[in-house]
Amino acid sequence: MIHVKWDRETLHFPVPPPETKLGKLRADLAEYTHLPLGSFKLIHAGAVMKDDSAPLTAYKIRENSTIALIGGHSLPSASTPAPSSRPQPNTITAIRTELDRVRTTLVPDVNALVGALAPSVATTVTSHTSAPTPASGSVPTQSFNSTPHPTSSKPTSSDHTRLSELLLQSLLRLDAMHLAGSDWPEARAERKAAVREVQGVLDRLDEAWSAR
Repeated sequence: MIHVKWDRETLHFPVPPPETKLGKLRADLAEYTHLPLGSFKLIHAGAVMKDDSAPLTAYKIRENSTIALIGGHSLPSASTPAPSSRPQPNTITAIRTELDRVRTTLVPDVNALVGALAPSVATTVTSHTSAPTPASGSVPTQSFNSTPHPTSSKPTSSDHTRLSELLLQSLLRLDAMHLAGSDWPEARAERKAAVREVQGVLDRLDEAWSAR
């Protein structure tokens, strides 16, 4: 099975044949969720899956893969201001601020939940890529020790759902930071690294919860 996280739900589908195109999976998800075909994006392993003509094997989709379905709301109107109106430095600051928020407010809670589920396993959340240099006034890049917060009971499904939703909302905010073409390579790289890191935290949360 492959797993598709959509809002508060996790959808489960049989693994498609290797030659299946991304466009076919996208169309099947649109039909199942009743969402407009162009209203959502699919993210796997921290990367947005864009090329609908590519086979799913190009995105390394296999048994137990988890895909995040982000968006699914009304399409932006033609009057939406062009994203190029936002200078690149401001966009980079916004990306770093969002990532710092995840690191300081969500990662410790994820560590606590994972530690409570498997207290005998020492785990640490770190970025899989070189972390960006913090913007002025932001929280420095760091690793977070997974020593769980003191708890009197095992985590509940509502704890998992809350953290999962907050991480998905962060991915959605990062995805909404549109970038203006190839002349913004630094901002594009910052966002890609941030999406990969947040997706990694979400994957770790889901894996721990599934293995409980």
